[in-house]
Amino acid sequence: MATLVFDGDCGFCTTCVRFVERRMRTRARIVAWQFADLARLGTTSERARHELLWIEGDRTYGGAQAVAELLIDAGPPWSPLGRALRVPPLRWAAHALYRLVADNRHRLPGGTPACAARPARRDRLTPGPARKSG
Repeated sequence: MATLVFDGDCGFCTTCVRFVERRMRTRARIVAWQFADLARLGTTSERARHELLWIEGDRTYGGAQAVAELLIDAGPPWSPLGRALRVPPLRWAAHALYRLVADNRHRLPGGTPACAARPARRDRLTPGPARKSG
């Protein structure tokens, strides 16, 4: 059985998963990474924080390819789109779109500051404390 691992602290991700549960027929077990046995699933919290994961047996798909596997598993009318997302150049475009959404999910409907996958740009540019020379 497949497992779909998502960020349960992210309102945007949780909203997307609720859509999947209401509108798609998937055989996957859906679990927030915060409640998953990641070691048993063969992944890490770092990866789970970074992207949606589709784990089936010894294969792990992340990001846009996890979405593609979910769509294929859900059957018609979703599966043709999932198959298309596996093939370049759509695969490349899906990856770019996934990263854009994932990196900005805190700005999307349902998103909160907890959804931020990484610090905001201004935080990265803020200088740290002055260093004393020795």
